[in-house]
Amino acid sequence: MQLLKDRINKDGKIKEGNVLKVDSFLNHQIDIELLEEIGKEFKRRFEGEEITKILTIEASGIAIACIAAKYFNVPVLFAKKSKTKNIAGEVYTSKVESFTHGKVYDIMVSKEFLLKEDKVLILDDFLANGQALLGLSKLVEDAGATVVGAGIVIEKGFQVGGELIRKQGIHLESLAIIEKMSVEDGVTYR
Repeated sequence: MQLLKDRINKDGKIKEGNVLKVDSFLNHQIDIELLEEIGKEFKRRFEGEEITKILTIEASGIAIACIAAKYFNVPVLFAKKSKTKNIAGEVYTSKVESFTHGKVYDIMVSKEFLLKEDKVLILDDFLANGQALLGLSKLVEDAGATVVGAGIVIEKGFQVGGELIRKQGIHLESLAIIEKMSVEDGVTYR
């Protein structure tokens, strides 16, 4: 998606440790017009698939999933990273290691909202090591539901996540795949 790549080149900031900061337009401050185009692109890439629900993980994936859901006309469900009084009753849980935060989370969704008849599209902002997608996929499988596919805004193609997800047989669509990046040379796309 050229519009996204152009925005990454213009406003993305590369930090040491293979970190790409896109917080000025994607996952802290959000450019809604860009998100609208991202939502339309996910709809185009998953056209013809039966999707009944979009699943993401808090917090950065929520805005992306909500805008995309408008084009799919389905609800969004997001996995929470901590149990609260708001999530009562039985839950599906999975462990997820965050590349960005360097920490393991127990993610959960209420069994009330993830049903065996659901056809689920998983959306998220980044794909690095694939742990978030695998954890979300496990929640869907535990519910007896079906993962239709996974949509990622930015995939770090030089890390193992994309290969791992594709080997699982999941239909993966990444809008921008970064082949390599460095502070000195910027970003190169696949």
